[in-house]
Amino acid sequence: MEYNTERDHLILREYGRNIQRLVRYVKTVEDQEKRNTYAATLVELMKQINPNVKDSNEYYQKVWDDLFITSEFGLDVESPFPKPNPNILERKPERVHYRTNEIKFKHYGRNIELLISQALEMESQEDKESAIVTIGRLMKSFFQTWNKDTIEDEMVLKTIKSLSKNGLDIDIEKVKEHKLFDTTKKERELDSGNGFKKHRFQKGGGRRNKGKRRN
Repeated sequence: MEYNTERDHLILREYGRNIQRLVRYVKTVEDQEKRNTYAATLVELMKQINPNVKDSNEYYQKVWDDLFITSEFGLDVESPFPKPNPNILERKPERVHYRTNEIKFKHYGRNIELLISQALEMESQEDKESAIVTIGRLMKSFFQTWNKDTIEDEMVLKTIKSLSKNGLDIDIEKVKEHKLFDTTKKERELDSGNGFKKHRFQKGGGRRNKGKRRN
């Protein structure tokens, strides 16, 4: 009986020891044409080991690279791709850079900050105030999700002004009178009698442009 501890080092575990033995055999074949044929056949066999992987050109190249790695870069065959450099085994993956800018109000999340940035880019004051109403209602909704207590409209507006560096502002008395930040208020109530309509944001900022009606 042969134990794993007595066997040769397994270079790529995902293909198993039998593939490694076949690669070593192909290395011993003297005829160049036969080596090329055997190598191509072996690559197809290696692809069948992972049938769930989509047969893309990138994956095809990876299998050829794995073939050379398994041969310890000693296989002399023609490949449809450039032969990999042995240094790739020592290459470390690139470091993933995470965002370092902290969220000022974590209970509101980063999306609120993004919405405020979009609102700042709006040209008309009417659009900005409409956006403030939408943002204020979202902030109240987020706050009530994590807190049993309610938050005053003044505090919501103060936070919006802080995040926008005083670039966004609205008459707080108007907000309180029409309950514009009220999360329980129906949309049709907000759309009538106070001059405000729910503002819709989109990627890239700004409001959605309605197409002109054709005559």
